[in-house]
Amino acid sequence: SIEKVVFICVVKLEDEDGTEVQYQIVGEDESEPENGRISWISPIAKSLIGKKIGDEVTVKRPAGEKFYTILDIAKP
Repeated sequence: SIEKVVFICVVKLEDEDGTEVQYQIVGEDESEPENGRISWISPIAKSLIGKKIGDEVTVKRPAGEKFYTILDIAKP
């Protein structure tokens, strides 16, 4: 595991319903949200960068706030 969320790393999250999701933070031109690759400027990536395993993050979305807990941070 990596200590903090940084560009290009893979982050495993759990939402408030207990559903696990995994995202890799990539450049804008490499973004493929449907394949788990999100742009570093996306709201979720911005809320994750600099956080550690166990941290809780709040993502502000047009549909409302979503809460996640960081389960793991890994190199791709």
